[in-house]
Amino acid sequence: MTTATATAAPFRFFDAYVLRSERLGPSMVRVTFGGDQLRDFAGGGRDQSFSLFLPHPGQLVPVVPTGAGDGWFAEWRAMDPAVRAVMRSYTVREHRRESGEVDVDFALHGDLGPASRWAGRARPGDPVVLLGPAVEDNKSVGFRPPAGTDWVLLTADETALPAVAGILAWLPPGVRAAVWIEVPHAEDIQRLSTLADAEITWLVRRGPSGSDRPLLDAVREAALPDGVPYAWIAGESGTVRALRRHLVGERGFDRRQVTFSGYWRRGTSEEALLAEALSGAATER
Repeated sequence: MTTATATAAPFRFFDAYVLRSERLGPSMVRVTFGGDQLRDFAGGGRDQSFSLFLPHPGQLVPVVPTGAGDGWFAEWRAMDPAVRAVMRSYTVREHRRESGEVDVDFALHGDLGPASRWAGRARPGDPVVLLGPAVEDNKSVGFRPPAGTDWVLLTADETALPAVAGILAWLPPGVRAAVWIEVPHAEDIQRLSTLADAEITWLVRRGPSGSDRPLLDAVREAALPDGVPYAWIAGESGTVRALRRHLVGERGFDRRQVTFSGYWRRGTSEEALLAEALSGAATER
């Protein structure tokens, strides 16, 4: 199984609005965005990510930089935090280019963060702005199995569930996949479509015999397929790090064949993580 080589593709801003929302379970809501500009949104499938900009309460539209070139981030960061749009990263759950629609699944955690609060109250017509790809082969797609991969391993919690769903939908027929997905409630389990030869194991975090890290325990105990693996692991940062150490240190995975991403950190607020990300990005620049 092979994929195209990553390219640093250009990105642009897309004006959009809420078409509808649908509750998927206790911990997830699907918001569908629409707008003529989204016909030019060039999602690459898999774990395609983008930046979502939301207005503050009382604002008619999100306040974003005037351009999506290299200077957009510095311009956004220099704005008054009380005025500039709330920015968060999300994964495209499904993209219907011909109708200009993008589905995004939000993991809900009440009013503990502005994005969760917004998603829980989203109504048709609410304005948003997406900073996303103008071409399909873009650097915001992380799932890229190297040539010679025999099978893939996927792990996710509810925050990375949309990405895993996109990966499974993209995988070619017959590709072997071992998948573990952790969710807070049994009612959060979804039916995922795939042509791959996928064995999907759902783990409920709040079950009667619940471990505080069911993903890590399940992978440690699993008998894995033979052949050359490629692993994609995402979710809570501490669990992701532990899983990567296990796969590389105990299972013998080549670290170059493990893609990993911490979407959140236990005990740390959404705002604190954003502040860290902004500080790191400023240092890199």
